[in-house]
This record gives sequence, C-alpha cells and structure tokens, in this order.
Amino acid sequence: MGDRAGNIAGAIEALAARSVRVVRQSPIYETEPVDVSGQGWFLNCVIEAETDLMPRQLMNALLTIERSLGRRRRIPKGPRTIDIDILFFGSSVVHASASAGGPELEIPHPRMAERRFVLVPFAQIAPDAKHPVLKQSIAELLAATRDRSQVRPFQGSCRGVGEGTGK
Repeated sequence: MGDRAGNIAGAIEALAARSVRVVRQSPIYETEPVDVSGQGWFLNCVIEAETDLMPRQLMNALLTIERSLGRRRRIPKGPRTIDIDILFFGSSVVHASASAGGPELEIPHPRMAERRFVLVPFAQIAPDAKHPVLKQSIAELLAATRDRSQVRPFQGSCRGVGEGTGK
C-alpha cells in the first residue's frame, strides 16, 4: 500500500525519536502473502535495535509509529501501510494479556518460525541467534520451516533502507 519502501524508511527513522537505536538492518525482501491471498506482495526486513524501553513500552512506541504512518487495522493480515513486530527481546520470553496499556504481547513472536518472510531477512543479520523457546538458531529454523512462500530481494528504490546489510 502506497510507498512500501518509503513506509519502511519512515518507520526506521521514527524509531530514533522513540529511544530505539538501530544496530543492524537486513536488506529488504519482497514477499508473497501467506495467510490472505489476492493481495499485493509485501516488503519485509528485520532490524536489530537497542533500547531502554521495556517490552510493553516498546510495543506501544511501535504502534504509535504505525499509526503515524497511516496504519489502520481493517482486515486481519490484509493490506497495510506498515506492520512492525517484536521478534525477540534479548532472550526474554513475554506473555502479556491485552490491557488498557496496550494489546496482547507475546515475545518471541509466536509464528516467526513458520514464516520465511521473517526468517530469510533475520538470517541475513543474525543466523546464529537462538530462539529463546525453541532453542534453535535462525538458520536452523529457516532450514526446517515448512513455509515455501516466495521471498526475493527487493529491486525497487529503498531510499537507502535495506541496501547492503542492516535493518
């Protein structure tokens, strides 16, 4: 939806204003929709970041960034301007119910091991990172996933985002 690469660039730029420092960034990948067919392909990348925020605070900051970039939650897993997820939070395991302070929060992301669109870019920046619950590396999870959806390098303009290693 809209300027997909620009939305990613805007989200990454907005992280600094929310006390989140990007350390590494994967290249951007164009990825086939997995759960809802009949929609355009997505752009995905993974970043490694540092923050002093706690998980719920970080999630609230990410939701604020999504809203500032025009995200409206209309169709679950449908088209959207931006979708920012927390995959890992160090080696922490977090299960927080929805509350007045925000939505349900589960870290590590509960479906990441089943999604090539997450594992391919994650493996670009941290193939040896261990999943804190499954105790396997990202490279091992990628090799074992049953997901065969297409994940290909993005060839469009990225305005400096995702070029080389990073995000």
